[in-house]
Amino acid sequence: MAFPDLLHKERDQILVQSNSHVRTVILNRPQKLNVLSHEMVSQLLKNFKAFEEDNDVKLVILKGKGKAFCAGGDVTSVILSITYGHWIYGAKFYSNLLTLDYILATYKKPQVCLINGMIMGGGAGLSMNGKFRVVTENTIFAMPEASLGLFPDVGASYFLSRLSGFFGEYIGLTGTRLDGAEMLACGLATHFVLSMNLPSLEEELNKVDSSDLTIISTIIDSFSLTSILKEDSVYRRIDIINKCFSKGTVEEILSALEYEAINKKDDWIGSAVKSLKTSSPTSLKVFLKSIREGRTQGIDQCLIREYKMACHAVRRTVTDDLFEGCRAALLDKDKKPKWKPSKLELVCKEMVDQYFIAIDGDDWEELQLPIRSNSTKLATAKL
Repeated sequence: MAFPDLLHKERDQILVQSNSHVRTVILNRPQKLNVLSHEMVSQLLKNFKAFEEDNDVKLVILKGKGKAFCAGGDVTSVILSITYGHWIYGAKFYSNLLTLDYILATYKKPQVCLINGMIMGGGAGLSMNGKFRVVTENTIFAMPEASLGLFPDVGASYFLSRLSGFFGEYIGLTGTRLDGAEMLACGLATHFVLSMNLPSLEEELNKVDSSDLTIISTIIDSFSLTSILKEDSVYRRIDIINKCFSKGTVEEILSALEYEAINKKDDWIGSAVKSLKTSSPTSLKVFLKSIREGRTQGIDQCLIREYKMACHAVRRTVTDDLFEGCRAALLDKDKKPKWKPSKLELVCKEMVDQYFIAIDGDDWEELQLPIRSNSTKLATAKL
């Protein structure tokens, strides 16, 4: 496969519908679960900047076509591009993606994300940084990056660290899947609406001629339901999760879970232990440090740091785990990654710290985020 083939542009990956004072942006890559390509990110940046400057636009709706909202970023293309020697392509993709997340987090106009179906990784960055996050009974959320040799980024160290207790650590370290009810309960979602009512909700939102948050919230509230957590929902185990995932190191978290497993026959504990033992040891330790730092940082600081971390991963300054994880999960699909280092105890503090310092090279520079007038208030904001 020649590298240019990887950049073959699919047509109409982003659709825009205009209705009076409302613009609806549609992720249109349904056959690939709306995975974000470089082309999609660039188009989204262009559209959202234009809508923000257009005085006629009062509200922006974001949704995905098909069965998924967005299953993440197109990691396969990034990895293959680097394999073919095009490191700049991967860096530019991450730079644009995190800049887009920042613009959405500091957007001057209200956005409503209709999250019906799968949402992972990069899809979370598009939606979790927004004001209104509407989920349904079909929504499935996960941040499974550690199983790919990466770590939750796209602002995850900001929005996951602001969940109650240490539920964010649990989500990011284990890659567990949450349904819509659990997202609403933990604060990742703002509203729960049945999928069959989404067309009616959209119809009402398209009548909006104001950017008043109270007006928009009232409309969404009229379609919202109080969702009920399933009996076996992990969020019903929040006390044990906080007890285990508040520990200072991944090793201590794992030991605490294994201790709980002795006395409690609960499936979620076994699943959490398995995830921690099979994911990249380096990725787990890097993410834990990242989310702990994110608790006291603004969204801009988190994104700048996460860009640094991602660049270390794609440049392989510490480990090849990202490439090995993608090989095992996305390319060869043998599901048998060989992590190096292979065990948590072999990942030393110096290796982890390396991800958080600037890259020494003339071909690299820090992420330069645009100046935003309403960014200061986000430094200590809660979801």
